[in-house]
Amino acid sequence: MLKLQPKLDGVPQVAVSGATSTEDSQLDAIIVQIGQFGRFQVTNYLLLCLPIICNAFYSISYIFTASNVAHRCNITQCDSSDSSYSAPFLNFTTPQSRGAWDQCQHYALSSEIETASAACNESNFNQSELISCEAGFKLVEDERTIASEFGIFCGDQWKLSMVGTVNNIGQFVGIPLGGYLADRYGRKSLLVIGGILSAFAGLARSHAPNYYSFLGFEFLDMAVGSTLFPTAFLMALELVGPKHRVVAATSITLTYGLAEAALGYLADFIRDWRVLLRVLYTPALLHLIFICLLPESVRWLLSQSKELDAMNILRKVARVNRKSLSEQQLTELMRSNRQLVAKSSATGGHYSLRQIVHALGWRIAQCCFVWFTHTFIALGLSLNSSELKGSKFENFSMMGFMQLPGSLLATVIMHRIGRRWALTSCMASCTLFLLAVPALQEAYPVTSSVLYFMAKMTSTGSFVILYFFTSEIFPTNCRNSLLSFCSMVGRFGSMLAPQTPLLIPYYTYAPHFLFALFGFVCACLTLYFPETTNKALPTTLEEARSLDRSMPKPLATKSAV
Repeated sequence: MLKLQPKLDGVPQVAVSGATSTEDSQLDAIIVQIGQFGRFQVTNYLLLCLPIICNAFYSISYIFTASNVAHRCNITQCDSSDSSYSAPFLNFTTPQSRGAWDQCQHYALSSEIETASAACNESNFNQSELISCEAGFKLVEDERTIASEFGIFCGDQWKLSMVGTVNNIGQFVGIPLGGYLADRYGRKSLLVIGGILSAFAGLARSHAPNYYSFLGFEFLDMAVGSTLFPTAFLMALELVGPKHRVVAATSITLTYGLAEAALGYLADFIRDWRVLLRVLYTPALLHLIFICLLPESVRWLLSQSKELDAMNILRKVARVNRKSLSEQQLTELMRSNRQLVAKSSATGGHYSLRQIVHALGWRIAQCCFVWFTHTFIALGLSLNSSELKGSKFENFSMMGFMQLPGSLLATVIMHRIGRRWALTSCMASCTLFLLAVPALQEAYPVTSSVLYFMAKMTSTGSFVILYFFTSEIFPTNCRNSLLSFCSMVGRFGSMLAPQTPLLIPYYTYAPHFLFALFGFVCACLTLYFPETTNKALPTTLEEARSLDRSMPKPLATKSAV
């Protein structure tokens, strides 16, 4: 059975359960009979594209709403109310920094010149002495973000990076909370309520009167809306037959990447952060139509002993797909589900935490670091794409497009050379590309940008492989918990990634080298993972340990927790 873990940075995490229950086998048999990917499933998928696209927008829109705006010091002796960001007098009043006018300093007046009577002449400025901006700033007029509206410049720019960190803290809180609520109250209910609350939070953020209210709504938005993607992904796949499940999952992943690419073009067209938020969040109100059009999760209904509702949905699927479905199959499904629910009420057969740590402690630590590195690099590359040559909007869109070949690349190579070598190869390639970017930037800027995009492609491919890989190295009884734990530790990487642009004023390529350092360590560390290609999923700790090349040690007997 497919179990969905929290989504990280645009790619769904799918865990494959090691033991398929009788109910799952019967349900899959029914799905095969009533159509594995018929008209009903296609309609269902199109509806669920709404929360998938919304989540792609909302999880990273801060890269535009909270981005820095090109600015420079206001020169009292030269600037007027009508002057613009660029002017001829800047050649002798303002130094250049990284190919643009310095944003926070300008040349001081010569000591013998009085400020009040100084004219805008080159001879009046001492180009050997720099002072900080004291008379305000002149901005690029074609873009409005919270930086320009709330006056976040120079020493306060850490506030812009903090928006991304708070966004990911909201996801850290919202994903497990949403998973619990979805299990308790239903997937459909969570999508409707989460979508509507996210719309209200985003629209309220577009009216934020100051920075801290904006930050509060950013957190609230992700706390209530970050679960949209994993819930929608699971609902889109659960009524798809086994034959088409991989294709459907890949299609959803590609949809997410295309949505991110579209966000770049949309932000380029709408350069006012308040208007952009309203355009992005108003469609989320359409989640209300799910009340009438979207069926509840069949598997959730069965888990809640609501067999009659599940059977009605399956009858509707058969009717829409123009397939036949016998009542005897539905009756057998209902009978086996009731037996399964009754059996699951009795606990037992679980490993204790001490046993798990003793047997797989090193593997869990490896997994946590690898997850941290992947989220850190994947999000960091997208955020720092604005520093590349050319339009930051087009660069960001290209990063979204690069997720498409990255996902397809991973699907191909991990079956050809194995999970472990595929994961190492992708991360090592990403590291090499990142190291080559600064080496070629001055002489070959276009080639340097291409290599940066290649780094994004290979990091995406590495991430896809990691999803499969880490779902295959843990035993069945604790696979879901350990995979969730590794992915939640990895979330700290995405919290740290928005802070990396703060390193650029100290050294332009500091983020590149930091990503490359973590990537190199990660690539080496993955070589110590066991290979899982063409091996049965482990069901016990003993089997999980036997995946290693070393002989497993005896384990204590299982005990209930």
